[in-house]
Amino acid sequence: MKAMVFAAGLGTRLKNETQNKPKALVEIGGKPLLQRTIEKLAGEGIEEIVVNVHHFSELVIDFVRRNDFGVPVRISDETGKLLETGGGLKKAAPLLSGDKPVVLYNVDVLSNLDLQIPVREHLRSGALATLVVRNRQTQRYFKFNSEKRLVGWMNKKTGESRIVIPNEFEGSSEMAFSGIHIISPDIFKLMPEEDRFSIRDLYLGLAGKYLIKGFFDESDLWIDVGKPDELERARSRFF
Repeated sequence: MKAMVFAAGLGTRLKNETQNKPKALVEIGGKPLLQRTIEKLAGEGIEEIVVNVHHFSELVIDFVRRNDFGVPVRISDETGKLLETGGGLKKAAPLLSGDKPVVLYNVDVLSNLDLQIPVREHLRSGALATLVVRNRQTQRYFKFNSEKRLVGWMNKKTGESRIVIPNEFEGSSEMAFSGIHIISPDIFKLMPEEDRFSIRDLYLGLAGKYLIKGFFDESDLWIDVGKPDELERARSRFF
Protein backbone atom coordinates (compact mmCIF):
# COMPACT_ATOMS: atom_id res chain seq x y z
CA MET A 1 0.00 0.00 0.00
CA LYS A 2 1.18 3.52 -0.83
CA ALA A 3 0.75 6.84 0.98
CA MET A 4 1.05 10.51 0.09
CA VAL A 5 2.26 13.15 2.53
CA PHE A 6 0.96 16.65 1.86
CA ALA A 7 4.02 18.80 2.58
CA ALA A 8 3.82 21.58 -0.01
CA GLY A 9 2.08 24.21 2.12
CA LEU A 10 3.58 27.63 2.81
CA GLY A 11 3.41 27.22 6.59
CA THR A 12 2.11 30.76 7.03
CA ARG A 13 0.65 30.00 10.46
CA LEU A 14 4.18 29.11 11.61
CA LYS A 15 5.85 32.17 10.09
CA ASN A 16 8.41 32.41 12.91
CA GLU A 17 9.49 28.85 12.13
CA THR A 18 9.24 28.86 8.34
CA GLN A 19 11.19 31.94 7.26
CA ASN A 20 14.17 29.84 6.20
CA LYS A 21 12.78 26.33 5.98
CA PRO A 22 9.54 24.55 5.03
CA LYS A 23 6.97 23.43 7.57
CA ALA A 24 7.90 19.83 6.82
CA LEU A 25 11.34 20.40 8.37
CA VAL A 26 10.13 22.15 11.54
CA GLU A 27 11.36 20.00 14.42
CA ILE A 28 9.74 18.49 17.48
CA GLY A 29 12.15 16.84 19.88
CA GLY A 30 14.99 17.24 17.40
CA LYS A 31 13.14 15.39 14.64
CA PRO A 32 11.53 17.08 11.58
CA LEU A 33 7.80 16.69 11.06
CA LEU A 34 8.39 14.96 7.74
CA GLN A 35 10.61 12.36 9.36
CA ARG A 36 8.01 11.71 12.07
CA THR A 37 5.31 11.31 9.44
CA ILE A 38 7.34 8.97 7.22
CA GLU A 39 8.31 6.84 10.23
CA LYS A 40 4.66 6.71 11.33
CA LEU A 41 3.52 5.55 7.89
CA ALA A 42 6.34 3.05 7.43
CA GLY A 43 5.60 1.62 10.87
CA GLU A 44 1.98 1.13 9.82
CA GLY A 45 2.97 -1.06 6.88
CA ILE A 46 3.08 1.54 4.11
CA GLU A 47 5.42 0.26 1.41
CA GLU A 48 6.01 3.42 -0.66
CA ILE A 49 5.55 7.11 0.12
CA VAL A 50 5.09 10.16 -2.10
CA VAL A 51 5.81 13.65 -0.71
CA ASN A 52 4.68 16.79 -2.54
CA VAL A 53 6.88 19.88 -2.24
CA HIS A 54 6.70 23.61 -3.05
CA HIS A 55 7.90 26.01 -0.33
CA PHE A 56 11.71 25.58 0.08
CA SER A 57 11.29 22.46 -2.04
CA GLU A 58 15.02 21.99 -2.52
CA LEU A 59 15.49 21.55 1.24
CA VAL A 60 12.85 18.83 1.42
CA ILE A 61 14.27 17.06 -1.63
CA ASP A 62 17.75 17.15 -0.13
CA PHE A 63 16.46 15.87 3.21
CA VAL A 64 14.74 12.93 1.56
CA ARG A 65 17.83 12.09 -0.51
CA ARG A 66 20.14 12.17 2.52
CA ASN A 67 18.05 9.82 4.66
CA ASP A 68 17.20 6.14 4.47
CA PHE A 69 13.68 5.66 5.84
CA GLY A 70 13.48 1.95 5.08
CA VAL A 71 10.83 2.52 2.38
CA PRO A 72 11.05 4.29 -0.99
CA VAL A 73 10.17 8.00 -0.75
CA ARG A 74 9.40 9.77 -4.02
CA ILE A 75 8.92 13.48 -4.68
CA SER A 76 6.00 15.14 -6.47
CA ASP A 77 7.47 18.53 -7.33
CA GLU A 78 5.15 21.56 -7.26
CA THR A 79 7.97 24.11 -7.10
CA GLY A 80 6.61 26.05 -10.07
CA LYS A 81 3.00 26.20 -8.93
CA LEU A 82 1.26 25.32 -5.68
CA LEU A 83 -1.70 23.14 -6.65
CA GLU A 84 -3.67 22.86 -3.38
CA THR A 85 -4.50 19.44 -1.96
CA GLY A 86 -6.70 18.15 -4.77
CA GLY A 87 -4.42 19.39 -7.52
CA GLY A 88 -1.42 18.04 -5.65
CA LEU A 89 -3.03 14.62 -5.47
CA LYS A 90 -3.88 14.74 -9.18
CA LYS A 91 -0.29 15.62 -10.10
CA ALA A 92 1.04 12.78 -7.94
CA ALA A 93 -1.37 10.22 -9.45
CA PRO A 94 1.26 8.53 -11.69
CA LEU A 95 3.37 7.88 -8.59
CA LEU A 96 0.41 6.40 -6.70
CA SER A 97 -0.78 3.93 -9.31
CA GLY A 98 -1.92 0.48 -8.24
CA ASP A 99 -5.02 -1.39 -7.14
CA LYS A 100 -4.77 -0.81 -3.38
CA PRO A 101 -6.11 2.08 -1.30
CA VAL A 102 -3.85 5.09 -0.79
CA VAL A 103 -3.40 6.77 2.59
CA LEU A 104 -3.22 10.59 2.51
CA TYR A 105 -1.61 12.31 5.50
CA ASN A 106 -0.91 15.97 6.33
CA VAL A 107 2.68 16.55 7.43
CA ASP A 108 1.56 18.78 10.32
CA VAL A 109 -0.59 16.11 11.99
CA LEU A 110 0.61 14.10 14.97
CA SER A 111 -1.59 11.10 15.76
CA ASN A 112 -1.34 7.69 17.35
CA LEU A 113 -4.30 6.31 15.39
CA ASP A 114 -3.74 2.76 14.16
CA LEU A 115 -4.17 3.45 10.44
CA GLN A 116 -5.00 -0.16 9.66
CA ILE A 117 -8.36 0.32 11.40
CA PRO A 118 -9.73 3.00 9.03
CA VAL A 119 -8.10 1.20 6.09
CA ARG A 120 -10.00 -1.98 6.95
CA GLU A 121 -13.23 0.00 7.34
CA HIS A 122 -12.59 1.69 3.98
CA LEU A 123 -12.19 -1.68 2.29
CA ARG A 124 -15.22 -3.13 4.07
CA SER A 125 -17.52 -0.27 3.03
CA GLY A 126 -16.37 -0.06 -0.59
CA ALA A 127 -16.18 3.74 -0.26
CA LEU A 128 -14.46 5.91 -2.82
CA ALA A 129 -12.86 7.82 0.04
CA THR A 130 -12.86 7.60 3.83
CA LEU A 131 -12.18 10.76 5.85
CA VAL A 132 -10.78 10.38 9.36
CA VAL A 133 -12.66 12.91 11.47
CA ARG A 134 -12.87 13.85 15.14
CA ASN A 135 -15.38 15.40 17.50
CA ARG A 136 -13.53 18.63 18.29
CA GLN A 137 -14.08 22.38 18.22
CA THR A 138 -13.31 24.13 14.96
CA GLN A 139 -14.95 26.49 12.45
CA ARG A 140 -15.40 24.09 9.54
CA TYR A 141 -17.16 20.75 9.72
CA PHE A 142 -17.97 17.86 7.45
CA LYS A 143 -21.53 16.58 7.94
CA PHE A 144 -22.35 12.86 8.09
CA ASN A 145 -25.62 10.94 8.29
CA SER A 146 -26.33 8.08 10.70
CA GLU A 147 -24.49 5.66 8.41
CA LYS A 148 -21.44 7.97 8.37
CA ARG A 149 -21.96 8.97 4.76
CA LEU A 150 -20.79 12.46 3.81
CA VAL A 151 -23.84 14.66 3.23
CA GLY A 152 -22.35 18.16 3.34
CA TRP A 153 -19.98 20.72 4.81
CA MET A 154 -20.33 23.97 6.71
CA ASN A 155 -18.28 26.91 7.98
CA LYS A 156 -19.81 28.11 11.23
CA LYS A 157 -17.85 31.35 11.22
CA THR A 158 -19.00 32.55 7.79
CA GLY A 159 -22.28 30.64 7.53
CA GLU A 160 -21.19 29.09 4.23
CA SER A 161 -22.43 25.56 3.58
CA ARG A 162 -22.35 22.88 0.88
CA ILE A 163 -25.33 20.53 0.94
CA VAL A 164 -24.74 17.27 -0.90
CA ILE A 165 -27.77 15.24 0.20
CA PRO A 166 -30.49 17.80 1.11
CA ASN A 167 -32.90 15.53 2.99
CA GLU A 168 -30.12 14.34 5.31
CA PHE A 169 -28.22 17.57 5.96
CA GLU A 170 -30.31 18.80 8.90
CA GLY A 171 -29.62 16.81 12.04
CA SER A 172 -26.49 15.21 10.65
CA SER A 173 -23.33 14.80 12.74
CA GLU A 174 -20.77 17.62 12.60
CA MET A 175 -17.20 16.30 12.64
CA ALA A 176 -13.85 18.00 12.12
CA PHE A 177 -11.42 16.71 9.53
CA SER A 178 -8.19 15.26 10.94
CA GLY A 179 -5.90 15.60 7.92
CA ILE A 180 -5.89 11.81 7.40
CA HIS A 181 -7.87 10.08 4.65
CA ILE A 182 -7.92 6.91 2.57
CA ILE A 183 -8.84 6.89 -1.11
CA SER A 184 -9.60 4.17 -3.61
CA PRO A 185 -7.58 4.34 -6.85
CA ASP A 186 -10.80 4.79 -8.83
CA ILE A 187 -10.89 8.41 -7.64
CA PHE A 188 -8.10 9.32 -10.07
CA LYS A 189 -10.51 8.69 -12.97
CA LEU A 190 -12.91 11.28 -11.52
CA MET A 191 -10.59 14.27 -11.17
CA PRO A 192 -11.64 17.60 -12.70
CA GLU A 193 -9.83 18.97 -15.74
CA GLU A 194 -8.26 21.92 -13.91
CA ASP A 195 -4.90 21.42 -12.24
CA ARG A 196 -5.49 23.44 -9.05
CA PHE A 197 -8.35 22.62 -6.66
CA SER A 198 -8.98 21.60 -3.07
CA ILE A 199 -9.59 18.01 -2.08
CA ARG A 200 -12.52 19.18 0.05
CA ASP A 201 -14.27 20.42 -3.08
CA LEU A 202 -13.42 17.18 -4.86
CA TYR A 203 -15.04 15.09 -2.12
CA LEU A 204 -18.13 17.30 -1.92
CA GLY A 205 -18.51 17.25 -5.68
CA LEU A 206 -18.43 13.45 -5.75
CA ALA A 207 -20.37 12.65 -2.57
CA GLY A 208 -23.81 12.92 -4.14
CA LYS A 209 -23.07 10.11 -6.59
CA TYR A 210 -20.31 8.14 -4.91
CA LEU A 211 -19.90 6.85 -1.36
CA ILE A 212 -17.66 9.10 0.73
CA LYS A 213 -17.52 7.87 4.32
CA GLY A 214 -16.35 9.21 7.66
CA PHE A 215 -14.28 7.27 10.16
CA PHE A 216 -14.86 8.71 13.63
CA ASP A 217 -11.47 8.74 15.37
CA GLU A 218 -11.40 8.52 19.17
CA SER A 219 -7.68 7.87 19.62
CA ASP A 220 -6.04 9.73 22.49
CA LEU A 221 -3.42 11.69 20.52
CA TRP A 222 -4.15 14.09 17.68
CA ILE A 223 -2.44 17.47 17.33
CA ASP A 224 -2.43 19.98 14.46
CA VAL A 225 1.11 21.24 14.89
CA GLY A 226 0.62 23.68 12.03
CA LYS A 227 -0.66 26.10 14.68
CA PRO A 228 1.96 27.87 16.87
CA ASP A 229 0.26 27.11 20.19
CA GLU A 230 -0.27 23.46 19.28
CA LEU A 231 3.32 23.14 18.11
CA GLU A 232 4.55 24.39 21.48
CA ARG A 233 2.11 22.09 23.28
CA ALA A 234 3.50 19.14 21.35
CA ARG A 235 7.07 20.16 22.09
CA SER A 236 6.52 20.63 25.81
CA ARG A 237 4.03 17.88 26.59
CA PHE A 238 4.63 14.98 24.26
CA PHE A 239 8.16 15.21 22.93
